Amino acid sequence: MVAKQDARVLVRLLLTAVVVTSLTACNSGESTDSSAAPPGEASAAGASDGVKEQLSGTIPIDGSSTVFPITEAMAEEFQGGHPDVRVTVGISGTGGGFKKFCNGETDISNASRPIKESERIACDEAGIEYIELPVAYDAISVVVSPSNHWVGCLTVEELATAWHPDAQGKLSNWNQVRSEFPDQGLNLYGPGTDSGTFDYFTDAIVGDEGASRGDYTASEDDNVIVQGVANDVGGLGYFGLAYYEENQGRVKALGIDDGDAANGNGCIEPSTATVENGTYQPLARPIFIYVKKSAVEEKPEVQAFVEFYLNAQNRGLVAEVGYVAIGDSLYEKTRARLNERKIGTAFPEGSTVGVKLTDVL
Repeated sequence: MVAKQDARVLVRLLLTAVVVTSLTACNSGESTDSSAAPPGEASAAGASDGVKEQLSGTIPIDGSSTVFPITEAMAEEFQGGHPDVRVTVGISGTGGGFKKFCNGETDISNASRPIKESERIACDEAGIEYIELPVAYDAISVVVSPSNHWVGCLTVEELATAWHPDAQGKLSNWNQVRSEFPDQGLNLYGPGTDSGTFDYFTDAIVGDEGASRGDYTASEDDNVIVQGVANDVGGLGYFGLAYYEENQGRVKALGIDDGDAANGNGCIEPSTATVENGTYQPLARPIFIYVKKSAVEEKPEVQAFVEFYLNAQNRGLVAEVGYVAIGDSLYEKTRARLNERKIGTAFPEGSTVGVKLTDVL
């Protein structure tokens, strides 16, 4: 019995050798040298065009929960064409991500705000040079429970009243936000202080980054905020637009009135359209990835992944997960920052409130 199995194995091996020899002979007149291509320049549109570079290695990424869905989608698609590359994407919040990044623990950091001065200093002291790359637009959605039937819109001033540090321990009822609202307890939910969404919201609404009352339910996991607001008729919370679009029906998004007729009259609700046309203010913002310069230069898999991320042909992945892709000209400028290895930030003041990417890149 064993002899017969051995014979069958030998026959299969001989047939395979014949086929391989024939194919080699047929292709001997064609150029198949891919080594001339610089590292990382395999097709960035995905592995769909049949050109697959033999990359391997690990790309550690961490940071913003807001940017996470985009990076995760890019990583899954990229790994489909490069199965020997392992891309890990964690969530520590923007601030937590920068701590890991500047400690040398990650190659890429997801960020829903620009890097702060203290973080820049930490990276400088550790010898970490970085390339700042805007990858999409997002909006912060202000949400309530579907059971809340008395509010559909809030002004910036009303939001500031509810979230101001001076409101801690004093403002605890919806009728303190607006006298016409019912006598209903107000319970607040939002990101923790390591979140770039927290930084942006406090900057845009309260007028001072990081200034917020502390007596609210805080989490770096947006799903915790969704669940809290959804089950609380008196709840009010905020998180990124993509998470709202994933959870429509569980929570209700409010329109925001910034009082500026130039941004549209009255209450503007968060949506892809209002982010694109600039009317959802002041809660629309650019979001970023930060790439370690040495990782791009020393790890071909990192270069290839970032090129994939910045390829305009992949902007559909941005829209798929509920974000707004940057335009063609901004894609070109962002790719130029990568190709030129332009280190540092275009936002030395640290804020993107009221700043247009086209004016600073």
